[in-house]
Amino acid sequence: MISVDLATRLRHAGLAWRPAPGDRFAIPDRGLDDEVFVLSNMTIEVHDRPEGPTIGFNGTVEWALDDVAKDEAIWLPHEAQLRDLLGGTFRRLERTPDGYQVVAVIDGAEIGFTADDPADAYGKALLRLIETVSAEVAPAA
Repeated sequence: MISVDLATRLRHAGLAWRPAPGDRFAIPDRGLDDEVFVLSNMTIEVHDRPEGPTIGFNGTVEWALDDVAKDEAIWLPHEAQLRDLLGGTFRRLERTPDGYQVVAVIDGAEIGFTADDPADAYGKALLRLIETVSAEVAPAA
C-alpha cells in the first residue's frame, strides 16, 4: 500500500481525488495516523454539502467521527489506480533484489522508480510525472 507520506506529496503536487467506493484513505493529525479507512456505500461514504464534500462515518462508535472534510483525508490510491494514472507513460513493473521498479517514460526518457512496495514505486513515478507536467505548463517568470 502507498505510504501516507508519498500520498501527501502527490496531493501537494496536484493529484486530485474524486472519492469512490473502495478508495482507501488516512486521516493524519487526528490521532488516527496508523488507521486506513475504506469508502463504502454502507459505512463510510461521501456526502455533498454546501460547504464542500465530507466523508461520513455511518454507525461508527469507535471514535467521535461523524464527518471529516474531504480535504482533511489523504487518499491512498492502490496499485491499479496509480498504474491507470500513469497512463501511456507506464512501461513495466519489475521485481528487483531490493523490491520493485516501475519504468515509465517521462519527458521522453525511460526512468526507473524503485521502492520496497509496488504501490510506492508507482507513486514515485506518478509524482515525477505530475511535477514534470506542472513544470512544463507553469508560466515563465
